[in-house]
Amino acid sequence: MSSKLTLSSVQIALPTSRATIADVAREAGVSKATVSRFLNHRDKLLTKDIATRVEVAIAALSYIPSPMAQSLKRGRSRLIGLVVADVTNPFSVAVLRGAEKACQEAGYLLMMFNLGNDSCRESEAIETLTAYQVEGFILNTLGGDAKAVTEAARHGKPVVLVDRRHHGMQADFVSLDNVGAVRMGVSHLLGAGYQELLFVSEQIKGVSSREEREAAFRAFIGNTAPDSSGLQGRTFEHAADDPQALDDALRSLRERAGNRLPAVLSSNAVVTLRVVAAMARLGWMLGTDVGLIGFDDTEWSPYIGPGLSSIAQPTDDLGRIAAGCLIERLKGLQLPPRQIFLSGQLVPRGSSVHTVI
Repeated sequence: MSSKLTLSSVQIALPTSRATIADVAREAGVSKATVSRFLNHRDKLLTKDIATRVEVAIAALSYIPSPMAQSLKRGRSRLIGLVVADVTNPFSVAVLRGAEKACQEAGYLLMMFNLGNDSCRESEAIETLTAYQVEGFILNTLGGDAKAVTEAARHGKPVVLVDRRHHGMQADFVSLDNVGAVRMGVSHLLGAGYQELLFVSEQIKGVSSREEREAAFRAFIGNTAPDSSGLQGRTFEHAADDPQALDDALRSLRERAGNRLPAVLSSNAVVTLRVVAAMARLGWMLGTDVGLIGFDDTEWSPYIGPGLSSIAQPTDDLGRIAAGCLIERLKGLQLPPRQIFLSGQLVPRGSSVHTVI
């Protein structure tokens, strides 16, 4: 007899739908309430025979209780809602990782809502996550939806803001020390010999972190005596769909500089990449034709050109602290809203070291 197997001689078990508590009750010949008592460790209310029948049915059907359903019965979902402006921004992803670690250590799970840079969806995000019974919110949003403040207050759940403020929202706020970080970056450029500077950002108005960085840039330039250092600076707001405007802004920067060295301070990693792309289109070299230092030290920063100088944000700590503040609130902490500012770190590389060829 041949030992060769064919498809017709083999029974293949196809995946079936997940068993429910009703399936267990039917298999054991009991009510769903009886199964629920067994699952919630109240089997002392059951006879030994009934408890055994339920246990056997659970094993036979490979039934796995829903953690969500069990937690909701206890009045707790152990879910925290995280709303981010743009999940493609490396900063948001890094903060998410830090928050996730802190939540896991405390027995919570994160549920994320990505706005895709659409500020009109902030209140929608809060409403949607509330429907999933999240216990509180961590918001890293644009802060442009006034209804979001009302929506959060209506549900009465604690909120922690990361990086960007919501005007009118009384909540814990965790952020980089933007003023100190800008001073650090501009001082580095000035020390490296760059005197004509351009601060490049996405749309500034209405986004608190961008407003703070731009204001700190202007203040530093204004407080540094031009007659002693020759330091000059301007701001350029760049839209993603207009690369030509950025090219023109960089050309103007070099023209204004004349014999002085020009450099760019970029407001985040997204803008840094746009500046690098513009430099490539213009055929210029980083650090030689135009210096560059930007907020956010990404994994790819050391590998672009001579290496991108960066102001590294403590993203892991920002996420961890934000989650920690929220969990403290969930445990009953009653304090006025806190503001926590963390220092950045200068990471100098070749893009901000002038090289004469």
